Amino acid sequence: MTDDTNEPDDTESGVHSSAIDLPTVTTDDLADTSMPSERIGCIVLAAGTSSRFGDENKLLAGIEGGALVRRAVASALATVDEVVVVVGHEASAVREALSGLDVGFVTNEDYERGQSTSVRAGVTAARERDWDAAVFALGDMPHVDPDSIERLLKAYAADHGSILAASYDRKRGNPTLFDATHFDALAAIEGDTGGRELIVGSDDAALVATDDPGTVRDVDRRDDVDRLG
Repeated sequence: MTDDTNEPDDTESGVHSSAIDLPTVTTDDLADTSMPSERIGCIVLAAGTSSRFGDENKLLAGIEGGALVRRAVASALATVDEVVVVVGHEASAVREALSGLDVGFVTNEDYERGQSTSVRAGVTAARERDWDAAVFALGDMPHVDPDSIERLLKAYAADHGSILAASYDRKRGNPTLFDATHFDALAAIEGDTGGRELIVGSDDAALVATDDPGTVRDVDRRDDVDRLG
């Protein structure tokens, strides 16, 4: 997970995913699964500097009649009761773009030091709210289907893993879910990286299959907006 770049592993602009050899939770595996009873919130990472987008903040770019970041946050709100947005670069403008949505905010003053600082801010917010697990979503991924987040939650409820990542076409994407037992490890990550090393290194991680290309498509450059719009 990232909030500025999404660990590009594909040569096509805007398609960022990783092939990882992990167990995969299928749609059939979740057929009779209910939503979890645990307290789970969503952290939306929206603090990055949009360095490859040009002079504008990509999160504020217009897409389908609204700001890109607003669409990303609305997807989380459609599934998760508590949503916290981590802001940093142009924080006031990002907050304004989300005006009227029932979300909390946390400001990452150290956003220029790398994406891990936003993850750490999100972990702090999750702990303060006493969440049992947290979904981490990206503010630059406006077309994630709420059903993909629901599948993560159901996979967690069915004990398919304590670290779960949405996948499409057998490639790891976003959002991701981390049980609270991993919060210390997430908070210890340094530099411009997200939770990939924890996903790869855990013996309790799994991919959750979706039919949602939005889980592997983000916005890096201006032409990505045109392609996704």
